[in-house]
Amino acid sequence: MIKINPDIIKKCKKGDTSAQKHVFEKLYTPMYRVCMRYLGIQADAEDCLMRGMMKAFQKLDGFDYKGELSFYSWLRTIMVNESLMEIRKKNYLMLVPEEYAHNTSDSADIISTLAAEEIFDMILELPLGYRTVFNLYVIEGFAHAEIAEKLQITESTSRTQLAKARAVLQRMVLKTQLHYGTDAR
Repeated sequence: MIKINPDIIKKCKKGDTSAQKHVFEKLYTPMYRVCMRYLGIQADAEDCLMRGMMKAFQKLDGFDYKGELSFYSWLRTIMVNESLMEIRKKNYLMLVPEEYAHNTSDSADIISTLAAEEIFDMILELPLGYRTVFNLYVIEGFAHAEIAEKLQITESTSRTQLAKARAVLQRMVLKTQLHYGTDAR
């Protein structure tokens, strides 16, 4: 996580464009990755990032500094919410009905053998419904009840989407490991 100096935030609140540019440039890449992780389409992620940054600067007076990482966390929350709004706006979220879901085991932690960039790329390959629930639960730390509320689905649908996402990711990892000549079994 990237720390932002509280003096820079104060300058941003006063409308200092050079401070805003500094914040934008410092946080562009990590915030773009947040949006991209949800949307999976570069143009949509860039648009979402720009809307989120504009919203953040407009609502900066409502931000309360609570430590070095509080601004980063606050801005990341804005980016997640902007991404979810984009998904809803375009009706991208297509969830697998529960009756078609199979029980999956998430006991194997084979994902831990990969580099972060490889995992990021695999997450982008997930179907949007799986990817959205996976991101909200695993990356953002939301509970299934919160995910259900945010996405207007049931908690069991959230659990099912997460289980399916993990199963797909595990298959991708196994395929990758076999491609590299290692046997993960």
